Amino acid sequence: MTVKKSLAAACTLLALTPLTAMADEAAERLTHLLEPVKTYVADFDQEILDSSGQRLQEASGRMWLARPGRFRWEVDAPYEQIVVSNGDEVTLYDPDLQQATIQALDERVTHTPALLLSGSTDELTESYEVTRSQQGTAETFTLTPHDADTLFESLKMTFYGETLGRLQMTDSTGQRTAIGFDDAQQNVEVADSRFQLDLPEGTDVIRESP
Repeated sequence: MTVKKSLAAACTLLALTPLTAMADEAAERLTHLLEPVKTYVADFDQEILDSSGQRLQEASGRMWLARPGRFRWEVDAPYEQIVVSNGDEVTLYDPDLQQATIQALDERVTHTPALLLSGSTDELTESYEVTRSQQGTAETFTLTPHDADTLFESLKMTFYGETLGRLQMTDSTGQRTAIGFDDAQQNVEVADSRFQLDLPEGTDVIRESP
């Protein structure tokens, strides 16, 4: 909802508006926000919380997205890690271990937050039930997958104005991964080389089957 209403007005609105119509409006609004985004670059802070809200892990770094299906995620702290998608494969590189894991961009892999953002907006709104809430200038969309074989039970996207500012993913155990974005830039030029990863000589490469 875009403005604060009295309880009576809110109850009347809910009573008169079919849930399917509300879901369609939420999906249309999310499409309106995501469809124009061809590239997205931002710094990020990530934290993983258990079901009770206790912090288990923190990380920070920078990310680059480009549609369709390309993505680079660099964790700077506390441990360096790089994840790159070139649209066909996803590579996870751990410099400390000198190890890289490569797997095809199959359906299950694409059900991760960053690759969801770099994928097709139509597929996003078709594969998930979308609901929407608003507080001030912040719009939050909650995506619940239709397919049970996904990596999360719900994904929340929060936009400030028309720029994505926060993601929160919750899995079946109640564990939450919260990602906040800073210094975000949309539709800036991103070199194709960002989505290619040249592994150092001697890297142990593990190629996983789909």
